[in-house]
Amino acid sequence: MPSRKPAGQREQLHPGPVFLQRRQLNFQGCQACMACKTKLDKCILKDELEPVLDSIRNADVLVMSTPVYFADLTSQLKAFVDRTYSYLVPNFHNKPNPSRLSPGKKLVFIQTQGQPDEKKYADVFPRNEAFFKWYGFKENYLIRACGVRNPEDILGKNEVLNQAEEVAKKIVG
Repeated sequence: MPSRKPAGQREQLHPGPVFLQRRQLNFQGCQACMACKTKLDKCILKDELEPVLDSIRNADVLVMSTPVYFADLTSQLKAFVDRTYSYLVPNFHNKPNPSRLSPGKKLVFIQTQGQPDEKKYADVFPRNEAFFKWYGFKENYLIRACGVRNPEDILGKNEVLNQAEEVAKKIVG
């Protein structure tokens, strides 16, 4: 997304939103090689996720979505989240600023689940949000739809659609 500088001073960092589906990318999960902490300031793996990780460095907003499978993120999104470990500086546990990313990014996390009980799987977002808070994401939003098994089911969830619209207004300003 473009920089948040006033018009006239705007430097185009990225041409606009990037939409991707994990199954369209060929990439590996984190290999725990620690090269991102000892040799480089980014992940050492050279695959189709590399430009995505680089584009997040320049993004203002990151939107992630996942259905809940077996009480958690999809394995594909989990592999992506694991690769974001490269955003942390060496010895990040002891640093006041543990992230290599510029602070103030926004996260929108869209979670769907077939299970209609909202108490079930309510921990998925908070567990993963913790990582993004480490990375400097300050405004984090959860849009969650329960009892959604098919794409068209969301059309009957007006409260979720309204929430998505409100989140978009907050982000766009």
